[in-house]
Amino acid sequence: MAIPIRRRTVLERRTPFDLRRTTFGFALIALIVAGGGMGLRAAWRGTGLPPAAAVVLVLLGFVVAVLVLRRRRRARWVAETVTEAAYGIVDAGLAELDAAEAARAEARARAVPELPEPAHPVDYAQLDPYAFEEAVADLCRRDGCADAEVVGGAGDLGADVLATTPDGRRLVVQCKRYGPDNRAGSQDLQRFGGTCYAVHEADVALVVSTGGFTEPALDYAEQCAILCYGPEELAAWSEGAAPPPWEAAVAVDAGEPAAGLSGP
Repeated sequence: MAIPIRRRTVLERRTPFDLRRTTFGFALIALIVAGGGMGLRAAWRGTGLPPAAAVVLVLLGFVVAVLVLRRRRRARWVAETVTEAAYGIVDAGLAELDAAEAARAEARARAVPELPEPAHPVDYAQLDPYAFEEAVADLCRRDGCADAEVVGGAGDLGADVLATTPDGRRLVVQCKRYGPDNRAGSQDLQRFGGTCYAVHEADVALVVSTGGFTEPALDYAEQCAILCYGPEELAAWSEGAAPPPWEAAVAVDAGEPAAGLSGP
């Protein structure tokens, strides 16, 4: 058996009651009626029309008010269309501003000069002895020894570079610019060990050799607490891959393994 579908009446299809909308509608009707009545009254008095004609004019005004209320939906559609168009104009303007800002940022990025490529590692073995001493002094100054100076020469008593570490210790460095087949031996270390502490009052004694060290030299250096930097340690220090020698000395004093120190 088919169940009949109950059709919605006109009253059921109406929108829910809206107090604000209803009040506005009655106020609009009242204004139209009042204005129309006053206008008709003035016109009637001025033209001398009969009362029946005035009543007809009032009815016409009421009809006009009803038509205006019915056209409110169309007016709302027009308002929504205008609003959407305004939003579209605003969005288009914002998009143009964003595009202009992106273009300016790209232009600024192109205007920034390219950074120079990092310098190649220094080949200390190719320097002459004096240039090698200056290069070691530059490394000391780079890492905080502002007063590092080259003092090597005749009568230097084994000290080529003197400096004060950032924590106030006296650093004494001997530089050996040797070839790859010429390593610093135990006699070199013994001569330096006899003066670095007694004469130069070193807190940190360092020997830097581009040719490395012999095993007897390393044994003597360990006994006398002299730091030995060969070509690998020097390269790591120069390139920032290892701490400065005076920080490595602190690690050794604390009983920790110090990376970057030559060993047997």
